[in-house]
Amino acid sequence: MQLDRRMQLFVVLAAVFVTALVVGDLIAVKLFEVHLGSVVAVMSIGILPFPVTFLLTDILNEFYGKKTARFVTWVGFFMAIFAFAVIAIAVQVPIAPLTRAPDYKGTVESAFNNVFDGSQRILVASMAAYLVGQFTDIALFNLLKRVTKNRLLWLRATGSTLVSQLIDTVVMQFVAWTGVLPTKVIVGIVLSSYVVKVLVAVGLTPFIYLGHSLVERKLGIKPLVLGADGEPEPVTDLDARVESRAA
Repeated sequence: MQLDRRMQLFVVLAAVFVTALVVGDLIAVKLFEVHLGSVVAVMSIGILPFPVTFLLTDILNEFYGKKTARFVTWVGFFMAIFAFAVIAIAVQVPIAPLTRAPDYKGTVESAFNNVFDGSQRILVASMAAYLVGQFTDIALFNLLKRVTKNRLLWLRATGSTLVSQLIDTVVMQFVAWTGVLPTKVIVGIVLSSYVVKVLVAVGLTPFIYLGHSLVERKLGIKPLVLGADGEPEPVTDLDARVESRAA
């Protein structure tokens, strides 16, 4: 089977998306500080790859449509669940006795469990926030694209991410910490985390344009054009022939 350029790009985007999501979940146990003037925000290092998923969602939405973006979102969700299921089994498998020797230099059981046997509540919060945030991002991106008649890429990319990241942050923090931390503290975490995410979202805007330009000019793949009904217009025969020759 020969894959044309459009399908090759889709496979790459979907693979990077799922990798960023799963890696973000795996490294999320590490916390770091972000200093915003006099405010110190304690955040998970998982914030590093997660913006990539929103960037890729926008590119998928732009070139393949909202149905494809939603499909990849569901694939990422179930792959994350699969990864954590495998990790849960790995945690339960008894470790080899030789690792308990005083001179053993490899990974010991306590270290492995501390990293991988994370809080199930955090996992539920992360996955709930991921689904709500991603589907909000996809829907709003599509809406802004239709309202602006396929213009103002920066508006639909940045606008959809800012709203979806706010919802993602609120859902994540309140599901994870309600009943554990005071509401005032949770609100503080939400606000400080969101400020950082806003800065990241704005910083990603040039990369949206860069990715758009690379896909359209270097690969010869045209973005979908939404009609008055909000549905993508079919790829023209000319576009199809150009993509086929480029493959």
